[in-house]
Amino acid sequence: MKKIILDYTKETLSQMIKPSFRAKQIYNWVYQKDISTFDKMLNLPKDLRTDLENSFIINPLKIIRKETSSDLSIKYLFQCTDGFTVESVLLPMKKEIRDSDGTIKKEAKYTICVSSQVGCKIGCAFCLTAKGGFKRNLSAGEIVAQVLSIKQDNDIAHNRRVNIVYMGMGEPLDNIDNVTNAIKIFNDLDGLAIGSRRQTISTSGLSQQIAKLGERNLGVLLAISLHAVDDELREKLMPINKAYNIESIINAVKNFPIDQRKRVMFEYLVMKDLNDDIQSAKKLVTLLHGVKAKVNLIYFNPYPGSPFYRPNESDMNKFKNYLNDHGVLCTIRQSKGLDISAACGQLKEKTEHELS
Repeated sequence: MKKIILDYTKETLSQMIKPSFRAKQIYNWVYQKDISTFDKMLNLPKDLRTDLENSFIINPLKIIRKETSSDLSIKYLFQCTDGFTVESVLLPMKKEIRDSDGTIKKEAKYTICVSSQVGCKIGCAFCLTAKGGFKRNLSAGEIVAQVLSIKQDNDIAHNRRVNIVYMGMGEPLDNIDNVTNAIKIFNDLDGLAIGSRRQTISTSGLSQQIAKLGERNLGVLLAISLHAVDDELREKLMPINKAYNIESIINAVKNFPIDQRKRVMFEYLVMKDLNDDIQSAKKLVTLLHGVKAKVNLIYFNPYPGSPFYRPNESDMNKFKNYLNDHGVLCTIRQSKGLDISAACGQLKEKTEHELS
């Protein structure tokens, strides 16, 4: 079976291919010139191109479906070489601004949400991905390929920086080694040059793995999927809380190395009549005392058959205002893609249902 060339950091590739400087050339072709076949890498010797063709594939993913929202968010469904499918999302954050003569004054800004696993082991009650169970980890190259494919599909130049959030399907820290390699590959200046501070790991709170990630000191940002302010409710929503309770998560976060100019993000998925009251807001302020934190309130994104409901806008604003008034920086994430299969796992579920 052919290996995936996107799986390898430049350093590892330079040990596999001799002379070692060829690794930098290959990175340049793949990541900066968007070349998808080895025969077009014209500064490589012909015999090396043949060897590469016989040993490697470049992009292991194929776009099999995509949906574009009225807000221009795009949900992608990718198929891996073994037939499994994963989702990614392109989120336009700021529009391009041009002068009257057509010169670009400010470039558009994008965030790409990537998956780290096929399925997920965590089993959160509100997440559609959990319904399909866990299949396998994605390799580093399969994670990298999501960003590479989306940039190519939208003609986003290789030197245009995007923000990457590991918060698609799967738990990133349950696949920490492959995610670590993906971070390094993205970060390489001879590749996409997406700096560590543009990469955010969103985790359900695997305390030991947060500590392990911190020890690797990769410079990435951290986002904690909290969603509840006490262990009783969090265990109902997120069974993983039985192994990693809220106290252990907060302790791990306090020891995590973070840029002094940055904060740890706490993602709080708000569900109507469940965790949207002021009493929960008060508990959250107490919980985050002493943590350099930012809370991101997220509207629950409904999907067919879900037992949870989208909260009222007024309750979201009351919650946000209480936190801000009591010293905890808080924003409301504006929902995107509500007119498409926006909930994580929904496009995969819909596609499989239509094909069955």
